[in-house]
Amino acid sequence: KLNIGVDTIQHGVEGLVYLLTESSKLMASIPFRKISEVDFQDSIHVLGFSDELNKSLLQLYLDNRKEIRSILGELAPRLPSYHSLEWRLDVQLASRSLRQQIKPAVTMKLHLNQNEDQTAQVLQTDPATLLHLIQQLEQALGEMKMNHCRRIVRNMK
Repeated sequence: KLNIGVDTIQHGVEGLVYLLTESSKLMASIPFRKISEVDFQDSIHVLGFSDELNKSLLQLYLDNRKEIRSILGELAPRLPSYHSLEWRLDVQLASRSLRQQIKPAVTMKLHLNQNEDQTAQVLQTDPATLLHLIQQLEQALGEMKMNHCRRIVRNMK
C-alpha cells in the first residue's frame, strides 16, 4: 500500500526498536532518574525527522517505557552470584613409592546463589596455577580502570 520496499520497512522497525530499547536501558543505568524528555528529543533530533514525528516518537517512548523496561528485565540472563568460599590446602609429603615428595593442592568450594537456590562447585588446583590466575584477574581489574575500558563499558550499557 505504501509502495515502499520490505527492507526499508524492516530497517525502520529495527531502528525504532533500537531507539526505544536504548532509551529504556539509559533509564536503568542512571539510578532514580529517567531519561528526560529533553534528552530524548535531543537524541532523535539528529535523525532529521520533522517536529511532528519527533513528538510522536516522544509520546510513544513515554507511553511504553515501563513495559519495555519490564520486558528487558525478563530477557536479562540470570547469572549465579557469589555467596561464600571455603578452601583447604592439602600437601602430600610421601607415598609408598616415593618417600620424599611434596605435592601441594588447593581445594576450593565455591557457594553460589542462583534464583534463590544455593549451589556449590568444588575446584582443585596447584598453587602455581592459582597464583597465575590471581595475577591475570588483578591485571584485568587494572585494565578496567583505564579510560578506554571505561568508555567501552559505558557504551555497552
